[in-house]
Amino acid sequence: MNLKQMLIDLAATRTAALDRATAAYEASNQADYASAMQEVDNLNAEIDRVNNLVREQERRVIENAPTGAEARDIAEERGNILRNHGVVQFSTLDVLRGIRNATTLATGTIVEPSGAGTDIRDLIGTNPSSIVNQVFVQSMTGMGSFSEPYVISETDAKTGKVTTNAGKARTASADPTFGVARINPYEMNVTSYVDRNINRLSPADYYGKIYGMAMRAMYRKLAELIVNGDGQATPDMYGIKTAKNAAGAAIYATENISAIDENLLDTLYFAYGSDSEIGAGARLYLTKTDLKAIGKIRNANKERVFKVIPDAGNPNTGRIEDGGNSVPYCIVSSLTSLSGATASSSADIQTMLYGDPLNYELGLFGDYSIRVDESIKGEERMLTILGDAMVGGNIIRHKGFVIATLPKTASGG
Repeated sequence: MNLKQMLIDLAATRTAALDRATAAYEASNQADYASAMQEVDNLNAEIDRVNNLVREQERRVIENAPTGAEARDIAEERGNILRNHGVVQFSTLDVLRGIRNATTLATGTIVEPSGAGTDIRDLIGTNPSSIVNQVFVQSMTGMGSFSEPYVISETDAKTGKVTTNAGKARTASADPTFGVARINPYEMNVTSYVDRNINRLSPADYYGKIYGMAMRAMYRKLAELIVNGDGQATPDMYGIKTAKNAAGAAIYATENISAIDENLLDTLYFAYGSDSEIGAGARLYLTKTDLKAIGKIRNANKERVFKVIPDAGNPNTGRIEDGGNSVPYCIVSSLTSLSGATASSSADIQTMLYGDPLNYELGLFGDYSIRVDESIKGEERMLTILGDAMVGGNIIRHKGFVIATLPKTASGG
């Protein structure tokens, strides 16, 4: 049984049912609308069951990754392929394994160094943003696109006096509304350079170093795409700041914030969720500059208003404490800093993000290939690492993120 093909077929059937529901709703055909939406609900339940099975299978494969001598043999084989200018293919499970194992990714090698003086030391602070490890990641191999339906508004209940309503038609409740977030494949290329002296490593260590550099380069670009999208006027890959549904409506929410002050966290905290409830599981995504600005805020007694507490081993994530409130944070360098930003008269400026990272779905469409080329920078004695992948993404819950927005100035102001 091909579970991926089953997901493709179920997603296509669900999209067709959603289209019928939309047409029936616009035509005020309640019977056909209810029937189509019931089909969508049933398909969603079946997709969830298949997805759970796929994720459980992937989890088992990820947890049972080769170790010890087996891992070294695989690394030796792949290292020799790369040295001989061949192409190494990494399945979506390989990529998922890297995303979910930050330790392997951070070290840049899966084996022990081959000896003093032969390992090439990585730069400090080149690891990708942890947002890549926090969003919802799903393999979409073999799919041309993927549709995720979500609720925009629910139905409401009506009340009335028994004596007044007796014998009368009850006032109809508002119909629920739904949206569809589409996830389409988008090509991503990786080009990195490394000194030719890396050839002095053993094949296994050579592979480990190339693998680590290529994966970090891909994850850094993924972090940028997750927040900013692909930059096109009509995106193929949506970022959190550009997320739109199939109807062209924004899936995110915005909150006007003009400065980093003592009210910042409260404003974002209470902006996330519905009018009556606060959303759970949210994190603050911001630049290093803005995190520094938050930590520098003092009260009248020169005491810190916020306490920034980095996580052990990874200072790019942590939490910000504000009295009894504790907000997890994650540094993302590709965001725009609010501190130092100047409002313009032409457009709002999107800065920090606040929301549950699982509200953003990152799709991996097919394998990720890596090869090494000696000709591109031969004069500089450099090797070129070339990688190719297909990815996609979108927010999959209504107002799944709040974007802190510096509003534009009034015309002429």
